Amino acid sequence: MNLKLANPLWVPVRDLLCRTTTTRRSLFTATGINSVAEKKYGDEVLVVVGGGAAGVYGAIRAKTLSPELRVLVIEKGRFLSKVKISGGGRCNVTNGHCTDTIRLAENYPRGNKELKGSFFYTHGPADTMSWFSERGVPLKTEDDGRVFPVSDNSASVVDCLLHEATIRGVRLERGKSVLSASTQPDGKFVVKVGKRTAEVSESIEASYLLIATGSSQQGHSLATQFGHSIVDPVPSLFTFKINDPLLVALAGISFSKVQAKLKLENPRPDMSKLVQVGPMLVTHWGLSGPVILRLSAWGARHLFTSEYKGLLIVDFIPDINIETAKSLLKQHKLQFSKHKVSNTFPPQFGLVNRFWRYILDREGSSKDTLWASLSNISLSSISDLLKHCTFQVTGKGQYKDEFVTAGGVPLSEISLKTMESKLVPNLFFAGEVLNVDGVTGGFNFQNAWSGGYIAGTHIGKLASNRSSTERKVIGL
Repeated sequence: MNLKLANPLWVPVRDLLCRTTTTRRSLFTATGINSVAEKKYGDEVLVVVGGGAAGVYGAIRAKTLSPELRVLVIEKGRFLSKVKISGGGRCNVTNGHCTDTIRLAENYPRGNKELKGSFFYTHGPADTMSWFSERGVPLKTEDDGRVFPVSDNSASVVDCLLHEATIRGVRLERGKSVLSASTQPDGKFVVKVGKRTAEVSESIEASYLLIATGSSQQGHSLATQFGHSIVDPVPSLFTFKINDPLLVALAGISFSKVQAKLKLENPRPDMSKLVQVGPMLVTHWGLSGPVILRLSAWGARHLFTSEYKGLLIVDFIPDINIETAKSLLKQHKLQFSKHKVSNTFPPQFGLVNRFWRYILDREGSSKDTLWASLSNISLSSISDLLKHCTFQVTGKGQYKDEFVTAGGVPLSEISLKTMESKLVPNLFFAGEVLNVDGVTGGFNFQNAWSGGYIAGTHIGKLASNRSSTERKVIGL
């Protein structure tokens, strides 16, 4: 049967097909296929595997630079599904506080050294923000640097990308997978497309192949078919489970600034980043918030090998040293000697009453104790708890706003200036399929936009140059 083509600018998919490899009826019509001897000018084809941020952005860029290039994006699920659900349905597009490329790269636990080069200089957060703003998606930058559409609705971003792909003539094909891919003697790719649950499949001949499958096994499998290695994927960006009934009873309490340090068994030299400063949130299962998520990202592999167990040490008053904390407590004792210790505490600590009572429980002081009855030993113990409060991490929770993994194709196997494979010409990678992951705050999407843009730019230029050359040869 023939595919119904929603985009009139798109050249029929049947013209991209090679000889069918199935024994049953085809997903695409095989008639009208040009043989190698019949190839005409303008038959350059880009197949993009994966309809996420990197894949769609890269497809649009390639088609923009080379309008005659046929671009097909194949997605087994829904296009831009991760974009739609990220940021609680608002889509954290990028981060607006990191305009310096060196500083920006430091937000990537995997990739922080390699990305300090031309990667973000070619297409950084400011470029991303301009791209969407110029296409009718006004953006706003929040206090913490996260950038969202003014609509606070990820549909604004999704609709913009899909509309741009449509008007450019990018063909979007959903509900199918790339089952395998290989190179031919002439350097072109044969891409086998179908449904894993069905016996039918088709093979498409492509001039360029962009793998942008995120962290799915599909992309890793395709990469290994071309000789690439894979760094085993492990979860990144997750919350910590804490086995402390007194703590989880405080679910919903947040802290604007804490310093958290993660200690694991078998420490390694590269664990300096396991100390982070930022906001923290108490959840029904433990602890979350930016400071915890950053620790989970930087410690992703260490936590995986330690089975997500470790010791978390939290300083709840990082801007107050321990001697000052003791002095403030002593002053408070003198001023409020006849008050219950559970009802009042130094306002400089910036705590909520419920958490103060938790600290008293941890220290062993009765809620009915008067300030006048607190010993200096108790005051020192409370100060120690506020500065060095320990929690036993017993596992990892979920962070629903971002789904990120560490691992994938090593950056040493591609050129970050073009996103092209160093092993196979005209094979490209972008996004989370690579061993790159960022901390929370819009950095993972920026990796996708930058990688997709660079790959699309190089593919578009290659296709455009070849088309120009062919025109000259045939006298057009």
